[in-house]
Amino acid sequence: MWGPSETLLESELFGYEKGAFTGANARKAGRFELADGGTLFLDEISETSPAIQVKLLRVLQEGEFDTLGSTKPKRVDVRIIAATNADLEAKVGHNLFRQDLFYS
Repeated sequence: MWGPSETLLESELFGYEKGAFTGANARKAGRFELADGGTLFLDEISETSPAIQVKLLRVLQEGEFDTLGSTKPKRVDVRIIAATNADLEAKVGHNLFRQDLFYS
């Protein structure tokens, strides 16, 4: 269900270090890092994979994340606004969306 687009989303949200993967010739800040001190809008949150949901929850709860290819977490202060046209309660009921992320 999820595949290469999951890695692309992860690198876009959390950034990556030089050499993290083929073609990563320079460090790239992700959206969370760029939005530090501000607001980040996430559209169609219901379409994120379970792995990305875990990482989003960590940012919400701990205020930190790991960039691809890094072993040191980055701290951020970001307000997140998320939207979807899906019934998230139904997705939670079918284990397609994390309940703890739904209530965060």
